[in-house]
Amino acid sequence: MTEQTLRIAVADDDRDTREYLAEVLPRLGYEVVTTVADGQTLTNRVLALRPDLVISDIMMPGKDGIEVAQEINREQPIPFILLSGHHDDDLLTRATQGANAMAYLIKPVTEADLKAAIPLVMKQFKTMRGLLDETATLRQAIEDRKLIERAKGILMKRLRLDEDDAFRRMRQLASSQNRKLTEISRQISSAEEIFQRLETIH
Repeated sequence: MTEQTLRIAVADDDRDTREYLAEVLPRLGYEVVTTVADGQTLTNRVLALRPDLVISDIMMPGKDGIEVAQEINREQPIPFILLSGHHDDDLLTRATQGANAMAYLIKPVTEADLKAAIPLVMKQFKTMRGLLDETATLRQAIEDRKLIERAKGILMKRLRLDEDDAFRRMRQLASSQNRKLTEISRQISSAEEIFQRLETIH
């Protein structure tokens, strides 16, 4: 998806700000998918519409923008640009803790502010998602390796094989059944648990 096709949700309890953003964002090449005035409505709309970016005031009736960002990002990561009428260190700290807030702009927000912030936010978000995906892939690879090593150890003990032969047999079984080595390893581990239980029954 390119920056020019970004779908943006806008939230602010000030009507003038909502109307301004709804006018400026399309002029910058973005699509405004919804404009709302309170946090709960924003939550509902974002979960339903799945925009690419949310631009939200922090101080709104009901849930504030930070609460909405935190709730949304527990469901699905979406970048937020948060707006505030004044600089507040406490709000800034909250905005950067679990809210996926990639930018924090002081009102009145200008067209130039948005033009600079939006591409930067989307680039940061893409980078962050890439790092998270890499971390998840690495974590899975480590878990798979542990599973395979455990299964190999079980075969070495049960069948009195050396390490190379145990691994070779696991690979051959996986190949003959057209299954992944991790699936075979999981089966071996499950079978070992059953054998251990049977051995305790007299």
